[in-house]
Amino acid sequence: MRVLITGADGQLGSALRASVPTGVTASALTRADLDITDAAAVRGAVRELAPDWIVNAAAYTAVDRAEEASEQAFAVNAAGPRLLADAARHRGARLVQVSTDFVFDGQRSRPYRPEDMTAPLGIYGASKLAGEDAVRERLGMQALVVRTAWVYAAQGSNFMLTMLRLMRERERLGVVDDQVGTPTRAPGLAGAIWAMIGAGLGGTYHWTDAGVASWYDFAVAIRDEGLALGLLARAVEVDPIATADYPTPARRPAYSVLDKRTTWAALGKSAPHWREALGAELRCLARMEAETRVLAP
Repeated sequence: MRVLITGADGQLGSALRASVPTGVTASALTRADLDITDAAAVRGAVRELAPDWIVNAAAYTAVDRAEEASEQAFAVNAAGPRLLADAARHRGARLVQVSTDFVFDGQRSRPYRPEDMTAPLGIYGASKLAGEDAVRERLGMQALVVRTAWVYAAQGSNFMLTMLRLMRERERLGVVDDQVGTPTRAPGLAGAIWAMIGAGLGGTYHWTDAGVASWYDFAVAIRDEGLALGLLARAVEVDPIATADYPTPARRPAYSVLDKRTTWAALGKSAPHWREALGAELRCLARMEAETRVLAP
């Protein structure tokens, strides 16, 4: 089976590249290799590489900047997936479109199911929803939409790495405690996507790690695990604050926990608890930093 991965230099794309299953030939294209908003480039890449599946891990993920850069957000998150879906349909290939919890408004008090009504609060969520709609319209059940949330890894730009950096620089931090969701380790998400491809799934599925957390809970866990692993030299005070006390250009859902039961049933496996997954990724980061120190002149 041949698989084309777009956005292969991002945190999810990198995790997909690092976990290609036996029997799969993956062509991993970075943003520099392939601009998914370039119709001719997309057609050319799909024609040349002749994939059976395309996994679109390319995305515009700057939630706040999207409010001022809506054209760019919709180009990458909506027009790009449409072009990939057109090329996939012409090739007879299938497409994985990675989406987000931000397609929901956060007004519910129970985990969001794949079939629940969408109502994005900002440009980022609206652009990702438009991308979902574009691939479904063109490919039907040949499209696989995978919604996830709060993705992090030992590389890239994400909450875990930002918190570690700030905790090394500051004595005290305030972190929002009234936005609730589930952190998701990128390597685990990559493994789930490969499993979904292997199972031939189509339609809309949710995948995050297990459990529920606020951003404050996530930050405290990062601090505690970071201290235990020697990633932090001292304990930083982390204070819970309200969203109203930390205004941002984009509104965010207050509750965006995703219901994964359909996915777990389809794959015959569940995800680890987010705390367990966080510990695994921080251990990976600790090893990376130790190796860097050894190699340093």
